[in-house]
Amino acid sequence: MKIIQSTIIVEHVQNLCIQACCVLPADVIKSYEKAKNNETNNIAIEVLDQLMDNASLGEKELIPVCQDTGMVVVFVTMGNQVQIKGMSITKAINQGVANGYKKGYLRKSVVNDPLLRENTNDNTPAIIYYDMVEGDILTIDVLPKGFGSENMSAIKMLKPTDGIKAVKDFLIETVKMAGPNACPPFFIGIGLGGTMDKAAVLSKKALLRKANSIHENKFYQQLESDLLEEVNKIPFGPAGFKGKTTAFNVFIEAYPTHIAGFPMAITICCHSYRHKGITL
Repeated sequence: MKIIQSTIIVEHVQNLCIQACCVLPADVIKSYEKAKNNETNNIAIEVLDQLMDNASLGEKELIPVCQDTGMVVVFVTMGNQVQIKGMSITKAINQGVANGYKKGYLRKSVVNDPLLRENTNDNTPAIIYYDMVEGDILTIDVLPKGFGSENMSAIKMLKPTDGIKAVKDFLIETVKMAGPNACPPFFIGIGLGGTMDKAAVLSKKALLRKANSIHENKFYQQLESDLLEEVNKIPFGPAGFKGKTTAFNVFIEAYPTHIAGFPMAITICCHSYRHKGITL
């Protein structure tokens, strides 16, 4: 049995929130560089240069790379041989988020009710998903989700017989609706299967992958490549100023589903591809 003090979780979540909002991973910067080298549109090249300068400044000064520091989505993988001492893990995670957003001077954007809309003043509660597994590991992944792109995300219950064409059509429709409002170039997470709610969670979980990663399954590897190619035929380009790169990558997570259903969810992430994780 592995015993972890809740104060350790608070400390790590606090740091993960600050790091995720201020420091973009090296693989994201490489995506910017690759897109720049592929561009011929001078304005698109300038925008990508600005994104890299912004990322460099964020890391150097430990300031947010975007003013929208998001609503925190947390994925927890917890082994059945792990015991949390002190406060509950949910309370510890929320305390870590509150501390991180205060100490990191991150914008607090969460309201306590979708209609009453009074700010909670500490960016909690977080959205937390738990995956219980065997073993003694505890992994926490923090994904601060900005709402400029979140508002452009979508879900649809496709027909079981619709197939790949319907997946492509719905993706293209969603990207076109998003346009420059979601701050392209995008990273796009797609959830296929399960139920309506499961597909939505899968589309978020897909955004934990490295920026330049490819799917381990060859079928989905090819589908991701095909979908990315189709999306980049839409000439929004960086910041909507046209160009070859409307999306940096497309990530798919699939799950078994009912014979009568085919749920599909799309979560669009802006160019600030922010997530940090730790295994305790």
